[in-house]
Amino acid sequence: MSTFNFHGDINGPTNIGDHGRIEINNGVDAAQSLRLAAELVERLRTENPPLVAQAEVVRGELARAEQDGAAPDRGRVRSALETISVGVAAGSGGLALAQELSRVLGL
Repeated sequence: MSTFNFHGDINGPTNIGDHGRIEINNGVDAAQSLRLAAELVERLRTENPPLVAQAEVVRGELARAEQDGAAPDRGRVRSALETISVGVAAGSGGLALAQELSRVLGL
């Protein structure tokens, strides 16, 4: 069994990445995320129309973030994707797209 004794600041810097922002995108650029969100909107129009509004929230937030050059509101996107995931049928294309968006956005 080993024991490590640290004498000093073990917290390190809290600002990691550009401008203190940690961004996880798993190799997917903003344009590709936006295309996935648009595909989710179209898929839900046929599979589950009541959930289109939630898909529009995701697409709108990603479009706003891309336009502003900022990160999307992760809480808002996560909430909408969770609502979609609960409302669509297991094994559906809509569920697969929602899960893929969650994965690429690191949610």
